[in-house]
Amino acid sequence: MSSATNTDSSHVVVTGGCGFIGRAVVAAFRRRGARVTIVDREPAPPHDEGVVAIQGDLADPEIRERAVVPGTDGIIHLAAITSVLRSKEMPAKTYAENVGITHELLELARMHGVRRFILASTNAVVGDVGTRTITEDMPLQPLTPYGATKAACEMLLSGYAGAYGMATCALRFTNVYGPGMSHKDSFVPRLMRAALSDGGVKVYGDGKQRRDLVFLDDVVRGIELAWDSEHVGRAIIGAGRSVSVLELIDTVREVTGRPIPAEHVPAPGGEMPAVVVDVSRSAESIGYRPTFSLRDGLAATWQYFLDHDRQKVF
Repeated sequence: MSSATNTDSSHVVVTGGCGFIGRAVVAAFRRRGARVTIVDREPAPPHDEGVVAIQGDLADPEIRERAVVPGTDGIIHLAAITSVLRSKEMPAKTYAENVGITHELLELARMHGVRRFILASTNAVVGDVGTRTITEDMPLQPLTPYGATKAACEMLLSGYAGAYGMATCALRFTNVYGPGMSHKDSFVPRLMRAALSDGGVKVYGDGKQRRDLVFLDDVVRGIELAWDSEHVGRAIIGAGRSVSVLELIDTVREVTGRPIPAEHVPAPGGEMPAVVVDVSRSAESIGYRPTFSLRDGLAATWQYFLDHDRQKVF
């Protein structure tokens, strides 16, 4: 990562800074000139002198206290258990890692006068709303321990904003995809790996279930806008346009030029019929407007897989 030359003198802590979204956030804030502290269980990639990397578990008070120090301007909290399946298998651990650690970080922020706190949240906090469009003001009605922990975190942020004047913002991401996600097991990287290996994919049910897929660069921009605006509350960060699984597969076929045969298999219980979000209020609250089309985003993702993962397949 090259040294940043811009003039933002902020000091930002990024938890989960070695992850898929975290790496892109760290790079973006370094381009602005901000000093960044990464906290992650994984070792940090090579970085410049403006980045401090702390490897360790946020459950350890010493790790948290090394990361959040006086003079910190804000925390971007991306680290969490994000698997719905894992949350159902380990609800207590999910609570401890998602809610407990978020509360400890908020406490450190309060003690040290940290102004901003941005949380990676999810539209799973509203549960299954059928085919209705999800908005920020829908009631919280999560259906899994994962969704429940994120809803609890959103309430903690609201309480700390109200009681202590902190600029706390929960950003509800939809399905994020983009370069750097080759280690993931979500549907877009599965499609990319199938294209690389001339393989196929399994599709749940009829494949007409709809999803909102948002490109990584749009997500990073949403985080920057929430940081700059010091918005207090919630904002949905998505593409604002949902496509069916079959449409997604067709677009990947178009981008990759590969056939990618699809085998339809029975859908597991709890498969959401649709995720449709309204991002218009995010435009009003933080100035967020998605700019990447699905085709352009998938093309950039495919190029990444060609550059970085071809040798793993062939």
